[in-house]
Amino acid sequence: MFKALVIENDELGYRTSLQDVSEKQLPDQDVTLEVSYSTLNYKDALAICNKGPIVRQFPMVPGIDLVGRVISSRHPEWQQDDVALLTGWGVGEKQWGGLAQKASVSGDWLVKVPAALSPLQAMAIGTAGFTAMLCVLALEKQGVTPQHGPVLVTGASGGVGSFSVSLLSRLGYEVVASSGRASDSEYLLNTLGATAIIDRATLSEPGKPLAKERWAAAIDSVGSHTLANVLAGMQRDGVVAACGMAQGLDLPASVAPFILRGVTLTGVDSVMCARPLRQQAWQRLAGLVDSALLQQLTRVIPLSEAREGAEQLLAGSVRGRLVVDCR
Repeated sequence: MFKALVIENDELGYRTSLQDVSEKQLPDQDVTLEVSYSTLNYKDALAICNKGPIVRQFPMVPGIDLVGRVISSRHPEWQQDDVALLTGWGVGEKQWGGLAQKASVSGDWLVKVPAALSPLQAMAIGTAGFTAMLCVLALEKQGVTPQHGPVLVTGASGGVGSFSVSLLSRLGYEVVASSGRASDSEYLLNTLGATAIIDRATLSEPGKPLAKERWAAAIDSVGSHTLANVLAGMQRDGVVAACGMAQGLDLPASVAPFILRGVTLTGVDSVMCARPLRQQAWQRLAGLVDSALLQQLTRVIPLSEAREGAEQLLAGSVRGRLVVDCR
C-alpha cells in the first residue's frame, strides 16, 4: 500500500482525498517509480478543486510532474535505481500522475535528471520552467538574440512567466514584464531581472490590428486579446512564442502583423513535446537556472497538504513554486 491523492467522481459527487492505494491499482506501464517529489501547477489545482474539465477518467491521481527512483522496469532504457523525471504526456489527466508515493508510467515519457540538478530542484523547475525553456529555445531557433531588442513576457508573475523572465535575463536579453500585480514589481525587477514592467491592462482589451513597434520578441502565456495586442506591437520580423491561454482560447487578431511586418507566431506545446527536445531543454535548464534563486522561490509541502496548496494556488496567494514531498 502507498499514499496517493485520489480524485473520484461518482454518485457521491466530485471529491479529492488522500488514500491508501494498493500497488495492484497502478496502471500497467513498463516503469514503476518511487516518487520523491511532485509539484502543484495551475492545471493540478483546477483538477483537485474541480474548477475545470481537466480529468478525463476516474478515479485519477493528479500531478502532471514527478521525479523519483525507478523500482522496477521492463523498458530497455531504464534500470532499477535510475532517477527520472516526467512532465506532461497526459499524466494527472488521462494517466495516474505524480501526487502519490508511487507511479507507473511509460519509460518513453521519462527523462534522466541532469547531473547538475537535484530531484528537488528538478521539480521546483517542473512544467513551468520546462515550458519557459521551450519558449526560449523557440525564439533562439528563429534567430532572436539579445541584440535584436526587448523581449516581452506576458503573465510574468505566473509560473511560466517568472521562469521566462529569469531565463531571458540570465541570457542577456532586455526583458519587459507584463503583470497585473503591482505588488510584484520589485520581485520582477530586482529578483527575476526584468528591466521594465507594463500593466497587463494595456494589453488585455481589444486593440488595433497594428500598433507601435515595441518588441523584438515575446513569450505569451495569456492568449486572446493579449496575444493579439502583442502581435500588433511587434517590431518588423519579430517572433512570438505562444504557450498558454489564461485569458482565452480565441485569437481576435488580423493578418496585418504577419503580412506587413513579417511577424512569426510559433506555438509551444510542453505536454507532447518529443524526447530529444525535452532532453535539450533540461540540459539547458541545468546550466542556466540560478540555484539560489530557485531555492528562494520554492516552498515544499507534504502530500497531506496538497489539497490546501491547490486552493491557495487558485486564490492567487502563491508566489513561486509549490513542491510536494511525496516520501
